[in-house]
Amino acid sequence: MAAAMSQPHPEPNFTPKQGQYLAFIHAYTCINARPPAEADLQRFFGVTPPTIHQMVLALERTGLIQRTPGAARSIRLLVPPESLPVLQRPEASSS
Repeated sequence: MAAAMSQPHPEPNFTPKQGQYLAFIHAYTCINARPPAEADLQRFFGVTPPTIHQMVLALERTGLIQRTPGAARSIRLLVPPESLPVLQRPEASSS
């Protein structure tokens, strides 16, 4: 068991944008004692529902989060919180 503890955790592999979504999920869950709904992500990031849904699917597909099918607010992070970036408020889109 000691040998396993001495090995460093591999760095999670996610893009800066994915890191922001993961950081938001972590912060929201800590503050509200429950995971965010896709609508909460949409409000924070200021993007469309399909954009949020595609990001959630991508995070799940790459093994960064886990969800329970058919259950609301079931997002669970699969990466250690210490590997997450600092959450930044999204800049207003100029488009």
